[in-house]
Amino acid sequence: MKKLTLLMLLVSTSIFGKNITTEEVIKNLDNSDWVFVDTRDTNEYNGWNLDNLKVNGHIKGATDFSSNWLNKKYMTEANKTILSERVKIKGIENNKNIVLYSNNAQENEKVEEYLNSLGIKNIYSYILDEKTGYEKIPFEVYPNYEMIVPAKWVYENAVEKNNFKIFEVSWGSFKDDISYLTGHIKGAPHMNTDEVEPPHFVPEMEWLLDTDENLIKYAEKMGISKDDNVVLYGDDVMASYRLAIILKYLGVKDVRVLNGGLNAWKDAGYTLEKGIVNPTPIKDFGSRTPINKNLIVDTEEAKNILANNDKELLVDIRSYDERIGKVSGYSYMNRKGRIPGSVWGKSGTSSTTLEDYRNIDNTMRNIYEIQEMWDELGVDTDKKLTFFCGSGWRAAEVLFFSEVMGFEGNALYSDGWIEWSKKNPTETGVEEK
Repeated sequence: MKKLTLLMLLVSTSIFGKNITTEEVIKNLDNSDWVFVDTRDTNEYNGWNLDNLKVNGHIKGATDFSSNWLNKKYMTEANKTILSERVKIKGIENNKNIVLYSNNAQENEKVEEYLNSLGIKNIYSYILDEKTGYEKIPFEVYPNYEMIVPAKWVYENAVEKNNFKIFEVSWGSFKDDISYLTGHIKGAPHMNTDEVEPPHFVPEMEWLLDTDENLIKYAEKMGISKDDNVVLYGDDVMASYRLAIILKYLGVKDVRVLNGGLNAWKDAGYTLEKGIVNPTPIKDFGSRTPINKNLIVDTEEAKNILANNDKELLVDIRSYDERIGKVSGYSYMNRKGRIPGSVWGKSGTSSTTLEDYRNIDNTMRNIYEIQEMWDELGVDTDKKLTFFCGSGWRAAEVLFFSEVMGFEGNALYSDGWIEWSKKNPTETGVEEK
């Protein structure tokens, strides 16, 4: 029995990290040989206090690696590759002292097992509880973390209290949306993106943003006024951010997005309801013109940005193959290349993905990693940034993220490459980035 107990102790010691004290954490916060890793829910890292801790956000200077990313449903072969690359980007290396921290020891253990599988062994564990006195450690939050919300907040504010109107967003009508009919958050009507960017059959099918007048009419149809509080979500999170920027452009008072979309709701264990929820239309949005007119620019304004590069940048949120003109990115369009003078801001591997800005569970990526990526690409955040992609979806999500990061005055060139490439100069060719 003693031998068995000793064997179990050795196995436990080899798997789960050595405990570290608060004093040791504080002593090594600025030591480059130590890396602090938050293993909690991504929203808690961002700034949400979901477990009644004495502090919000994450240990100052810490990176993130949520144990949620290791759930089986997210561990596709492609995501495994992304995760292993992100470990390196976060500086989690075998020659460093790695401190995993959470208020739940199991979250630390889950991440440690994964890191062990990569050969990373020098791991410590720190628990945020009353015994450790964690409140002595400096913590920080994202400047506007409240713009992207956790499922718990959605349940409390949009389902229980009705403080926010909630909508599920996707491309196509709810009759075509299997996800919505299968189950949606209680009380959520369906928003069809075709109603804000209707298809134009001339001569190529292209989805461009509708007129201001029609956008306001659609808001009224959905029962949304400028004084409303709105939260959006979807199975495809990109559609949510697309509508979020449009509603902010119109001037809706408070617009938020469920971080991670419908999967985040399911991961949190909340139920879904079936059936169709019809919106309650209103007669008056509260303004006949968009209130935040500068949030979305047209092609002429995009040209002015290019002519004013000492103060502004036009940032291309498309894949590398789209950027260099290898592919158009769209099945209904053959035009290839890039806008001369624009700066590449990355996106993902195709016109429908945004891996460079998301974690593998489709939550927003660590803002410090986004900033570092921009610095390497020459996306100067001291300048006003106007983001574009093909028709505004990817760029809208990145614009929303830039606001979460605390940047003000940035904008969306919504019609982007699809509109620009019809009549204006373009470039192709391999870039140095």
